[in-house]
Amino acid sequence: MNTQWFPSAEGAAPLSTPFGPRSRGRQTLICFSHLRWNFVFQRPQHLMTRFAQGRKVVFWEEPVPGPAEETPRLDSRTCPDSGVLVVTPVLADGGSPEERDAQLKSLLDAFLAGNENDLIRWYYTPMMLAFSRHLEAVCTVYDCMDELANFKFAPPELTILERELMGLADVVFTGGYSLWEAKRDRHPNIHPFPSSVDRAHFARARNMREQPQDQAGIPWPRFGFYGVVDERMDLDLIAALADARPEWSVVIVGPVVKIDPADLPRRPNLHYLGGKGYEDLPKYLGGWDVALMPFAINESTRFISPTKTPEYLAGGRPVVSTPIVDVVRHYGELEAVKVAATTEDFIAACDQALALSRLKGDWLKAVDAALAALSWDETFARMNAEIARAVGQRQQAAAEALAEAGAAPSPAVRPASRSKPFDYLIVGAGFAGSVLAERLTTQLGKRVMLVDRRPHIGGNAYDEKDAAGVLMHKYGPHIFHTNSDEVAGYLSQFTKWRPYEHRVLASVKGGLLVPIPINRTTLNTLYGLDLKNDEEAAAYLASRAEPVEKIRTSEDVVVSAVGRELYETFFRGYTRKQWGMDPSELDKSVTARVPTRTNVDDRYFTDKFQNMPAEGYTRMFENMLDQKGLTIELGVDFEDVRADTVYDRLIFTGPVDEYFDHRYGKLPYRSLAFRHETLDQEWFQPVGTVNYPDEQTPYTRISEYKHLTGQSSKRTTVTYEYPRADGDPYYPVPRPENQALYKKYEALALDTPNVHFVGRLATYRYYNMDQVVGQALATFRRIAEREGRTVIAAQSAARAIAAN
Repeated sequence: MNTQWFPSAEGAAPLSTPFGPRSRGRQTLICFSHLRWNFVFQRPQHLMTRFAQGRKVVFWEEPVPGPAEETPRLDSRTCPDSGVLVVTPVLADGGSPEERDAQLKSLLDAFLAGNENDLIRWYYTPMMLAFSRHLEAVCTVYDCMDELANFKFAPPELTILERELMGLADVVFTGGYSLWEAKRDRHPNIHPFPSSVDRAHFARARNMREQPQDQAGIPWPRFGFYGVVDERMDLDLIAALADARPEWSVVIVGPVVKIDPADLPRRPNLHYLGGKGYEDLPKYLGGWDVALMPFAINESTRFISPTKTPEYLAGGRPVVSTPIVDVVRHYGELEAVKVAATTEDFIAACDQALALSRLKGDWLKAVDAALAALSWDETFARMNAEIARAVGQRQQAAAEALAEAGAAPSPAVRPASRSKPFDYLIVGAGFAGSVLAERLTTQLGKRVMLVDRRPHIGGNAYDEKDAAGVLMHKYGPHIFHTNSDEVAGYLSQFTKWRPYEHRVLASVKGGLLVPIPINRTTLNTLYGLDLKNDEEAAAYLASRAEPVEKIRTSEDVVVSAVGRELYETFFRGYTRKQWGMDPSELDKSVTARVPTRTNVDDRYFTDKFQNMPAEGYTRMFENMLDQKGLTIELGVDFEDVRADTVYDRLIFTGPVDEYFDHRYGKLPYRSLAFRHETLDQEWFQPVGTVNYPDEQTPYTRISEYKHLTGQSSKRTTVTYEYPRADGDPYYPVPRPENQALYKKYEALALDTPNVHFVGRLATYRYYNMDQVVGQALATFRRIAEREGRTVIAAQSAARAIAAN
């Protein structure tokens, strides 16, 4: 193996790189992939192996963790079978996303320093655009083989980066027709390329006599599946099949990813053989009677075009599948492919496929005819032609631009009514809108109008002094905390900070105040215990925990961790009040946000940066927005200025469904009502916030602001919070049907040119304040980079924090 090491570019000596001298017309293709080269041999490996026959091909993988003390580096190896250079970044654990992207950018630049060939950028994941968008390329390709945004643990910024990648790409390929239909309006040069098949490789299964050792002893008849075992597989269906036909053997070949192996169904006739190499797959396939595709029908499988369908058929095996759209579309007419939507129908289809497998003849001829024109060589040739066409069009456009530059430019002719006094109209003066207004004016010199329907800036973080002179938050307590140096450093330009660590008590069992999140002190106080260390507390919680077969809801999360009594004491009533529904009806993410601790740490947050603006949030916003080129109008609605204001681009931070006139119906939100009281006493409660989980208490919590602000006063102000269904939108309701509705609006947003949707309401996500700031800063960077502008930060995050 040829292994090379590339240190960070900063302060490094010139590197010896794997690129030789440039030759005319040579190209280097760098493929940014979320799938590892040695994971499962599929679409990326088939295509890159073929591209490597005529180009230098670099396969850039996801980073792997390294020791904290090590300098970031690249490990590389050349695949002996294809010549593809596989590059793996090694980064220390624990860095922020911004730090990791900066390290990856440095590694990438150092790696490509010796490349003098024309560069082709090929993306399988938009997430890698964050550190590679600056690369100059003769062609940018987005091979969208799956709808990654629908997959488990998909990062929220993925859809934003995909939108940017669609704007940068010269050509887009999709992994199937369903995906092409969903995205064809998003790019002018997009082409469907369903996954293909190496027919000769899998046809060996038809005459395979050799049996792998771990499969040879498994009884016949055998029903098999190979591929990644993840959230796309219907595990309940597999279990039902094994239970209904105990005399059959069900063989599962492949790695288990993103699900706990303990959640896999276990039966005497269910056999999990683990991941296997591409070369060995025909051996396993040759030992099956029927091939299975038991995919769950959910968002993650909505657009898939499974490679294994033609592979199973090339191996001469009947296939039983759930109703995946592209399977039905391309193979549904074949007798060899049985499609079933219900468990009963799936089992019946397996009976039919087993009978068919024992017959030779017409069904195999029909399979071979259907696969005759399907090959990776054909797919590669067609993709290669599209790339060549895109490169030619780019070169032609560049030549025309040079020709035009030689002549005096003709004046723009525009009626006076179409003059453009503003580069940007920004709707919403909260964190998202204010950050972008400041950045666009100070860094890019843009003319910006910022509007808000409320009569003040700051959004929900707005604070003011009441009649008693107490600085209070009009829309409930806002406690700033973050692990992002970038966000803390940015805001530090506009405020000094007061250190503050938020603590919350819960009033339970008739007024007993105990720390929340639950910790060792909570348990000792509540139950009269004397738990002395983490181990004893963990053992006690484990003794109360109740097994839950499959965690689906917020109730499941808590009961499985701490048991039903603690769930009912702290979570059930509070959640019912907050969301207007039982925890058993809510997504598990709601209560998963609240940790359970075994130590005595009673801080509500554990972020490394926990501070409050020393002079309040409103003063911080005033400093942020005191900029040349910025016009602010308050107390006006978007519709009031939309028709009268001339602007080039719009940044919208309000509710996305409202922007589109609730075309598909209203997105559900929970709101809040506040009752503010000023009391003639110095203190009201011992901490900043006290929660009231009892369902009979109409409010959820009381907050006292002097704890947060550090003010000294003989009087104090408190706020009672009452959740409600109507009013200003605060919290997106986390249920699958609501996310499905949002996806419709998201699709409209992606197709709306010259409009950026930013912030919690525009993206229907409950972001903390620092997350909104981070999203706004990321949006600004993309805007600047699209304009080819180099942005110099006013000061580094570390210096800004140190100065305060």
